[in-house]
Amino acid sequence: MARRRALVEKLKGQEGLALFIGNGDSPAQYRDNCYKFRQDSTWLYFFGIDEPGLAATIDLESGESTLFGNDCDIDDIIWNGPTPSIADHAASAGMDKSAPLKALESAVKGRKIHFVSQSRQANAAKIAALAGIVPQDCFAQGKNPAPAASKALTRAIIELRLIKEAREIELIDQACILGQQMHTIARESIALGVVEQDIVGRMEGYALSKGWGVSFSTILTQHGEIFHCHSHAQKLQEGRLLVIDAGLESNEHYASDFTRTYPTGGRYTQKQKEIYNIVDECHNLAFELTKPGTSYRSVHIAVAERMLERLGELGLVKGNAAELAAQGFAGLFMPHGLGHNMGLDVHDMEDYGENAVGYDPDQSRSSQLGLGSLRMARKLVPGNVITNEPGIYFIPALIEQWKAQGIGKDCICYDKLESYYDFGGIRLEDDILVTETGARRLGGDRLPASVEEIEKAMNR
Repeated sequence: MARRRALVEKLKGQEGLALFIGNGDSPAQYRDNCYKFRQDSTWLYFFGIDEPGLAATIDLESGESTLFGNDCDIDDIIWNGPTPSIADHAASAGMDKSAPLKALESAVKGRKIHFVSQSRQANAAKIAALAGIVPQDCFAQGKNPAPAASKALTRAIIELRLIKEAREIELIDQACILGQQMHTIARESIALGVVEQDIVGRMEGYALSKGWGVSFSTILTQHGEIFHCHSHAQKLQEGRLLVIDAGLESNEHYASDFTRTYPTGGRYTQKQKEIYNIVDECHNLAFELTKPGTSYRSVHIAVAERMLERLGELGLVKGNAAELAAQGFAGLFMPHGLGHNMGLDVHDMEDYGENAVGYDPDQSRSSQLGLGSLRMARKLVPGNVITNEPGIYFIPALIEQWKAQGIGKDCICYDKLESYYDFGGIRLEDDILVTETGARRLGGDRLPASVEEIEKAMNR
């Protein structure tokens, strides 16, 4: 209720209704065999009713909130048991009124409708029918909000959700503690000859036993140069690096997101240590620089400069690190951004459009590889929850493309990079809360992160 009041206050002077569509069941193969239900995060934030088939309006002029839905009938009761009535749901959420779902059309007729970008086709179709627009205009376009989405409503919700409340921070901490335990189970399951899928199964089984499940599809691979590798069919082989990027979603739907990179045999080779130590140093640097008033864009750039400086010491690049970073050469080794917002979504609110969520009005997205993929560039404020996830990757196809195009031919040592074509990649990631004076890592005791800590944990 307090969040709805705060939203109405932010939209003072706006006319019309804010319209919210909750998620429905989504069939997997046929209507009665559905994917596991996951409620829309915007809906959860403002209404908290974790049931399918609902809609709501908030009158921006009067502040009145109405819940729309259908009470269960005898068939529903036979199959699913009795459930609270729509009026009961409305009362539990502190809403002013309830009405049958069929009344939604007449309730919005003739009123200006405000809505945010949608992520599901079914919800977009419902809004489009009510607003007299095409469904496509309800989806974010590229990294920008949907053409028909309300700029005022989008901006107001982002302002609210970017700064986490004390209770939200508690819930994210709890999700992170569970996520850390899931990662500990993964680390303790690493052994040569084990099939990757076996480890994934143990991790995800724990996530289901302690929470809603995983917060995104688990990445566990010996091909760390493939960022979103979801193939888990390989056996662990000696001398490889195993990247595990995974998160747990709590029963309250708050996310965690951690990454560690392990030596499959329990000890890193000298070559692996050299690159790992650079990533670990960049990881710690980013944490030290994270504080109120600093833009996360500047933290990303500082990490890029440090990374290039250390790669230069290994003879892989040459030249002034700051100048190399300014020219975008860090993107060859880290083509992704340093981090993203996290909360009810592991990539919090990005369904509204990445630029609207991650960039201040006076910021624009870079066209450079790497920096251009930065999802969170804003000036940091207390209450922001973000990820810190630098990495170094050797992607043969990308290196060969740059080499063929002559990119950085005077400062990138392509001949030496050829010996890294079978290296893979290394990424480290923690979840971070921006505090009044700096930052703290979320969760319980930090997962082992340095070479020494990981080798000790793997060889007890």
